[in-house]
Amino acid sequence: MNKSLNIKNRKRRQVKIGQELVQKQLLNEEQQLPLVIKPMSADVNILEWVGKNRTALEKDLAKHGGILFRGFNIDEVDRFYDFIHQYSGNLLEYKDSATPRSNVNKQIYTSTDYSAEHWIELHNESAYSDQWPMKIFFNCQIPAQEGGETPILDSRKVYEKMDKRVRKKFEEKQVMYVRNFGLGVGQKWQDVFQTEDKDQVEEICEKSEMQCEWESDEHLRIKQIRPAVSQHPLTKEYVWFNQITAFNITTLNEDVRQELLREYGEMNVPKNTFYGDGTAIEAEVLEEIRRVYNEEMIVFPWEKGDLIVLDNMLVAHGRTSYKGKRKVLVGMTEPMKWSQIK
Repeated sequence: MNKSLNIKNRKRRQVKIGQELVQKQLLNEEQQLPLVIKPMSADVNILEWVGKNRTALEKDLAKHGGILFRGFNIDEVDRFYDFIHQYSGNLLEYKDSATPRSNVNKQIYTSTDYSAEHWIELHNESAYSDQWPMKIFFNCQIPAQEGGETPILDSRKVYEKMDKRVRKKFEEKQVMYVRNFGLGVGQKWQDVFQTEDKDQVEEICEKSEMQCEWESDEHLRIKQIRPAVSQHPLTKEYVWFNQITAFNITTLNEDVRQELLREYGEMNVPKNTFYGDGTAIEAEVLEEIRRVYNEEMIVFPWEKGDLIVLDNMLVAHGRTSYKGKRKVLVGMTEPMKWSQIK
């Protein structure tokens, strides 16, 4: 005897799969950056979901430049590390450092050790180096009492909006990053290169296409000439990819800047930028860059457990000054070299 199935009266079983476990929306409907992903319920396993949706996430990241994961309670170092590893693979060590950071655990670092009152200008991570991370992850474990945001901007829009004369000059001349170590201010070369051996430092510089000049046993000057404009290796879009203003002496307040210039001179301050031929970048050019940055900058308050992933070539980041305790961690993945995109 055949038994018929009563489809109408049968109770449907609800199954959430793939992207139905989360919702995607924009933080601001007028801006494509960042895309926000939130859980549909408290029991979503974000690590498992990310592992199954990498391909879709890559498309989202290429389109938006940054993805903010909010509401997943990623507020422990190990959980942050596991998220990055699941999303993007092995994490990178922070080498050839230009800003002070502390290692927290494995390849997870403090986002910066600069003092709370210091504003960090927008920049693309390690654009001065011969190698940089394609992805950079920030995780807010303790939001500041006031301020402490991580402003971001779309490097594609900056490229498009920049005065064409300024852009062309940097396309032709590139940018020179100059750093001085062992002056009593700023970093020591032993800390940056993680060695006491000067021969090893010179070997690292040669491999990394850095010009190395010993002014004394303690004073080392290095020069790195890099493009200021580049083409994204995957999207093929042109991007404003550099640290021109963040490295420049004018990022410091007037009193500190004048004191350093009086004591050391323009070429001997801890960090500075020039055109690739060594000539000074005009004040009006720096103003133009900052004008575009200010117009394109996106600022949002951190929430505890927030995690944002940025395509480092598509999106620049910075940090506002703040009050109170703040704990924002960083991890980086997917190394890229200039030789791979030229």
